[in-house]
Amino acid sequence: MRDYLDAKAMAKAMRERLAEQNLQISHSEALEIVAHQFGLQSWNVLSARIEREKEGRPAGAISFQRVVPIIRIFDVAKAHEFYLGFLGFSIDWEHRFGDDLPLYTQVSRSGLALHLSEHSGDASPGGNSCIYMTGIRAFHRELTDKAYRYMKPGLEEIGGRLEMQVTDPFNNRLRFMEVRPA
Repeated sequence: MRDYLDAKAMAKAMRERLAEQNLQISHSEALEIVAHQFGLQSWNVLSARIEREKEGRPAGAISFQRVVPIIRIFDVAKAHEFYLGFLGFSIDWEHRFGDDLPLYTQVSRSGLALHLSEHSGDASPGGNSCIYMTGIRAFHRELTDKAYRYMKPGLEEIGGRLEMQVTDPFNNRLRFMEVRPA
């Protein structure tokens, strides 16, 4: 049986053979048919498997997608002032089990998502998150231009990277890091 890496060639050969029979299908339709021949639900699924094989990872190999830290907060207004106002995040969603119950919310900015929780069992205050990024100088400039009265972050070179640390009103530290090119 041919492997996944031959999928595009299979789709092309199928289209050519069908064209000889005066049957026309689009390239994307051919790719979907090939995916089904491999027992997969769509070309997108097959394409992801092809990429894993190109990287040398077998199908079904362990692959982590992303991490979303849970950060303990105690006051929604202060959390909003810091995460939305100062850091420039936006609220993606909020959840409460009832009107007067603790908040669990996701905030995000430029691909970074954080979960903020008032639930006592979700996280301990005083946590530390390392966030690798690019554009740290612009981010630092943006934060210092806001003149936030509770935080004046510095920018420091540490072991081949630029680092800026901020501490939220609940003593959680966010360490933004940009690795410097060698």
